[in-house]
Amino acid sequence: MPEKTIAIMGGGAAGLMAADILSPHCEVRIYEKGKALGRKFLVAGNGGFNLTNSAEGEALYSKYTAQEFLQPALKAFNSEASRNWLAGLGIPTFVGSSGRVFPEKGIKPIEVLQKIKDRLKAQGVQFHFQHEFIRFNFENKPVIKFKEKEITVEADHYIFALGGASWPVTGSSGNWLEVFRLLGVKTIPFQSSNCGVNVNWPVDFKEKFAGEPLKNLQVSVGDFSLKGEALITEYGLEGNAIYPVVPKIREALNAGKEAFLTLDFKPQNTVGQLLQKVQGKQIQPKNYEQLFNLSKAQLALIKLFTAKEDYLDPEKFIQKMKNLEVPVSSLRPIEEAISTVGGIALEEVNHDFTLKKFPHIAVVGEMLDWDAPTGGFLLQGCFSTAYFAAQAILKKLNFSH
Repeated sequence: MPEKTIAIMGGGAAGLMAADILSPHCEVRIYEKGKALGRKFLVAGNGGFNLTNSAEGEALYSKYTAQEFLQPALKAFNSEASRNWLAGLGIPTFVGSSGRVFPEKGIKPIEVLQKIKDRLKAQGVQFHFQHEFIRFNFENKPVIKFKEKEITVEADHYIFALGGASWPVTGSSGNWLEVFRLLGVKTIPFQSSNCGVNVNWPVDFKEKFAGEPLKNLQVSVGDFSLKGEALITEYGLEGNAIYPVVPKIREALNAGKEAFLTLDFKPQNTVGQLLQKVQGKQIQPKNYEQLFNLSKAQLALIKLFTAKEDYLDPEKFIQKMKNLEVPVSSLRPIEEAISTVGGIALEEVNHDFTLKKFPHIAVVGEMLDWDAPTGGFLLQGCFSTAYFAAQAILKKLNFSH
């Protein structure tokens, strides 16, 4: 039987994983519009290179918005499988804070990428750089642009791993959305996720406090809350306590409702414990900073969103310190977001990530409409979906698992 050909559109994390699984059995070609592989992979590495997260089972699945849809893929190739795969490439890993998994100290992102590339080359994968997917032809085959020439890509199966719309500097502009829409596939416009939020600070506040951290903070939106840190910026707030609540903020804004972050500056203390510090005492607002161990930035932020009479009353001040509502006007633009939601609507996709209308086309990674927090979960989602789609193709071609 002649060797089957698989064409992979996109040389990011998902495309590379799919190529690794398929190339021992098939002829695999990767078409990448840039001059190099894994550019987003490298940019992500600049902020601490977490490759996955050690969460397992429900703790892993629950991090994804499309949990039911993604769970089979996450179960088939979980975070432990990712670590074993990396170890097989010669990349030992360790578990850091919050379950984040990193390459062992001294291993740079470029080295991880090179190890993957070396293995793919050894397995016969062909790389076609500066080949940009631009449209489908009348036979629903992808058309690539290379040096002003348009080339129809012939293959037995196609895997699209073009990424979402975040970090467009790396090439993932998301402009493929319209191409799939014209194919008759339902798509959802991209929106920012894992990003900062815009707050309309007064000029004097942002001049004085932009760049100041808010530590030991609990942030809540509706019934969802988490502890972490935030940073006051010129535009609003960002940080590990902000990114995970963005989906709830986005939901409110999309519904045309007012969106608020509720900040608790003393999550380790109950209101009762804090009230004991002021009861029966003459407390002046000038004592708040020392009495409650607040930074100048925290104090200024509480003051900003507290009525004067409440600020002057220590008991009411405590209530605000535990439940300060900060209005959010909007999310930061996609260009600044760590990830995006939107893309191919999941109702268009089979359980094996092929398109229902075009079963010879699989779509993986951030092209699909799912969301997850930072901390290794985004990359894990890309690995898992690509692995699952690739294994499904092998099964169709009668290769054993």
